[in-house]
Amino acid sequence: MSRANYLFTSESVSEGHPDKVCDRISDAVVDLYLAAEPQSRVAVETLVTTNRIVIAGEVRGPETVTPEKIEAAARHAVREIGYEQKGFHWKDAEFQNYLHEQSADIAVGVDATESKDEGAGDQGIMFGFACRETEPLMPAPIFYAHRILHEMAKARHTGRTPELGPDAKSQVTLAYEDGKPVRADSIVVSTQHGEDVSQERVKEIVRGFIDEVMPKGWVNGSTKLYVNPTGRFVIGGPDGDTGLTGRKIIVDTYGGAAPHGGGAFSGKDPTKVDRSAAYAARYLAKNVIAAGLADKCTLQLSYAIGVSQPLSLYVDLHGTGNIAEDELENALRQVMDLSPRGIREHLGLNRPIYERTAAYGHFGRQPDNDGGFSWERLDLVEPIHGALS
Repeated sequence: MSRANYLFTSESVSEGHPDKVCDRISDAVVDLYLAAEPQSRVAVETLVTTNRIVIAGEVRGPETVTPEKIEAAARHAVREIGYEQKGFHWKDAEFQNYLHEQSADIAVGVDATESKDEGAGDQGIMFGFACRETEPLMPAPIFYAHRILHEMAKARHTGRTPELGPDAKSQVTLAYEDGKPVRADSIVVSTQHGEDVSQERVKEIVRGFIDEVMPKGWVNGSTKLYVNPTGRFVIGGPDGDTGLTGRKIIVDTYGGAAPHGGGAFSGKDPTKVDRSAAYAARYLAKNVIAAGLADKCTLQLSYAIGVSQPLSLYVDLHGTGNIAEDELENALRQVMDLSPRGIREHLGLNRPIYERTAAYGHFGRQPDNDGGFSWERLDLVEPIHGALS
């Protein structure tokens, strides 16, 4: 029997965190290729450190995507984040590009031919999750950890809080009673700030965002608040710590409230099931909850490189469902083609929609009119009911 009363914690990091800078640069390159040729193959890794940006990886795309355009996309991403600091500046950082052609051996296994459908780009397992704790059907701790930082970033970009810098982290611990979140036990926020900004002023700014974001009554006299608990935080971002693509996979997904298959998302085109099948799994899980079939749903998919259809589809409703899991598994296979091609076509993933996913979570976001965050749509509710009838 699962516990009913407990504390659970999730963390988030801002767009200016070194690892998130790398995720954004990698996804900016993915978007650059997909905008030029929707069938491009991209696997890009980025490293950043003091005044240096290094990208490497494998690509297959049009020659119109030149090294100069790639460098411009990387610098633009850094500029949009807001780095114009002595130790890391979008214009002055040294840029190194080690991208090369995709392996022919991988291409043979993945590409479609007259005799076979397109195969998965790699083996692996992917998880999707949804629950009723928040309106977007996300776990509450990661949802509010993201929102605090996202609201801080929006205020910084509009000039409302010029005292703050791009680099920040949050951590939200919620108390659960009878299995539901009811209050904030502790909240931690560390944020980069200007040289002459006092810690009292930083705490005042951050407390305003906490009060704005958290549900009414969840922050009270017993809530422990920690703002910049180590004190001064002037040197931040890649000047303070080296960043790499793909090091914040739990931040990107469900904050530890659900399993993660292990593969990162950023820097990968949608033929890579690490990305596209994780999106499909979230899409299915969210629609299961929206269809009223359960209060919580974990869904797993598995793939083999070069093989089109998933090797397995597993659903766990955590004892909250009103339908047998094996029946639901059969229904989900009917309502969506879970081959790499089927996922991409159903969700419209061969578009330049990925740079925006690089911070504040890939899930729990609003679908965009241009197809961004299409995996957050709720358009499978009726088909699922139809397949079960």
